[in-house]
Amino acid sequence: MSIAATNLESYCLQVAQQAKEASGQLGRLTGQQKSDWLRQGAVALRDGVKEILTANEKDLAAAPGFGLTEAEVDRLVLNETRIEGIASALLQIAMLEDPIGQIIESSSRPNGLSIQKVRVPLGVVFFVYESRPNVTADAAAICVKSGNAVILRGGKEAAQTSQAIVKLLMNVAQPNGIPQHAVQLVETTDREAVGHFLARHEYIDVAIPRGGEGLIRRVAAEATMQVIKHFTGNCHVYVDEFADLDMAVNITINSKTQRPGVCNAAESLLVHQAITKDFLPRIATALKQNNVEIRGDTACCELIKCVAANDSDYAAEYLGPVISCRVVDSVEAAIKHINRYGSGHTDAIVTRDLNHARAFTVDVDSSAVMVNASTRFNDGGEFGLGAEIGISTDKFHARGPCGLKELTSYKYVVHGDGQVR
Repeated sequence: MSIAATNLESYCLQVAQQAKEASGQLGRLTGQQKSDWLRQGAVALRDGVKEILTANEKDLAAAPGFGLTEAEVDRLVLNETRIEGIASALLQIAMLEDPIGQIIESSSRPNGLSIQKVRVPLGVVFFVYESRPNVTADAAAICVKSGNAVILRGGKEAAQTSQAIVKLLMNVAQPNGIPQHAVQLVETTDREAVGHFLARHEYIDVAIPRGGEGLIRRVAAEATMQVIKHFTGNCHVYVDEFADLDMAVNITINSKTQRPGVCNAAESLLVHQAITKDFLPRIATALKQNNVEIRGDTACCELIKCVAANDSDYAAEYLGPVISCRVVDSVEAAIKHINRYGSGHTDAIVTRDLNHARAFTVDVDSSAVMVNASTRFNDGGEFGLGAEIGISTDKFHARGPCGLKELTSYKYVVHGDGQVR
């Protein structure tokens, strides 16, 4: 939908005001009401498969005009299996404990005051994301379950699909007490709308960008409210001298190829020099079988067929069939490399040495550190959060996968019996 420039600012203001009003109502709902909506929403998505697929076909037909890469088109595609996955995610979130009203801490003071630290919603979330329509349902579900109203500004690449999903979810909202404007999909793809929303800190409490680095940096630069974000996902797998090499091959291939276009896919491989002759030819063969190009340092190029890497390769987020590779002489060298070139997202070590594993988990400064497991596990669903609205590499207010609790704050509730200071 196109909104005239003269009306765009007033449209964005109205959406923000409606979200603020809805957030007040959401904060008073019971967990049962929110969960009932999620369950009925899952049914609505299953019953509306044809409607969603028809909308998705329109988006896919338009995709070539947007110049999408193969990985980006894969993010956009829906089928019955993926729609069932979206519906199942709603049911998983429905089963999670409602965080709102939880007492995080409590204490009694000598003067008789009872002090409680109580979990509360953030308020209004402005969520900006690109062409992943499944994220539309996840974001709506996780925001409402945590008591927050959400303004969804999806990419133009998935506009039709996102609209169909939101329509089906909101058709079952009001019967469960969910306010009409709890979930709003921005009706324009005009990029100026993003700027208008980012200026409305009096109505919007947090902005969450999820997509390319350019989008995220724009939101971080323009936002007048707090931002939960990560810029890139340059994730590493380090194969230690004490690694099980069969495990190392499996973890590397899964981390890189299971879904290469996502932020927790591995982009860099580090190998201890003591095992290069045994490991590098094996992993090179496995990566070649998966059509992955290796860009390696001099030590790699002496042992396997690969492209000579330059310094920028080690910092790159390829989001495709390319991986950088470097040989290191110690776990300390691997940690130093990761902390220099990494993005603080997800990094893994494969080792049977507990001391090396401990050093890696303590010194690698990332939101998630894996020991003998794929980087692909840094995910809200895999961590038992039910779903996530994104992954944060910041240290305030949230870090790692952002689930229900990460979309809350707290307030102090104090009960007295007439005490004065």
